[in-house]
Amino acid sequence: MNGAWLKVVDIWRLGIVDDKNISQAVVARLPRYYRYLGDLKDSGIERISSQDLSKLMKVTASQIRQDFNNFGGFGQQGYGYNVEYLYNEIAKILGLDKSYNLIIVGAGNLGQALANYMNFKRRGFIVKGIFDKNPVLYGKELRGIAVQPVENIERFVSENDIDIAVLTIPKEGAVKTAELLVKCDIRAIWNFAHVDLNVPERIVVENVHLSDSLMKLSYGIANQ
Repeated sequence: MNGAWLKVVDIWRLGIVDDKNISQAVVARLPRYYRYLGDLKDSGIERISSQDLSKLMKVTASQIRQDFNNFGGFGQQGYGYNVEYLYNEIAKILGLDKSYNLIIVGAGNLGQALANYMNFKRRGFIVKGIFDKNPVLYGKELRGIAVQPVENIERFVSENDIDIAVLTIPKEGAVKTAELLVKCDIRAIWNFAHVDLNVPERIVVENVHLSDSLMKLSYGIANQ
């Protein structure tokens, strides 16, 4: 999961790509390509060259071509890229042509913010359930979804075909919750807890350590 290479199989590896090994660095750049191409499409831009996309994204044109060549190229020399076509193809690579059911475990400030994030549904990520261990929060509705006790997770996952679990809980509870999710045959975990999870290879884990990002920002300031 943490190696230099990964096999792209099914989001973040839940979308389908042909049987080939793709550099993790390439996969990490795909959402950024998708975002910029979406902006271009919304602005009415129909075609763009790798050079113009390079200037826009501050990525070399050769890097862009190499990245896209992993998936068949998409472009034509002297003609550039069809923006809408490329946008849709990257969506397929990322698995965004499908929808995914998710639950949020942890209904604190971060969990509530994620539950209220409108772009989840727009991207095909459907929040089905929200869970917490605090009885004070039980029944509180976030975008029409009532917070439930964590004891309901196993039954809820099995009855609602849940693909992804979002963990926004302290690290002390994250490991135990991850073990429960493994038993539930969850497909992926988006982990905001400040702990690295040890789960089987079949489960995709994306760790989001907010403090790490802040420390990178601090380094940038200190070394200007």
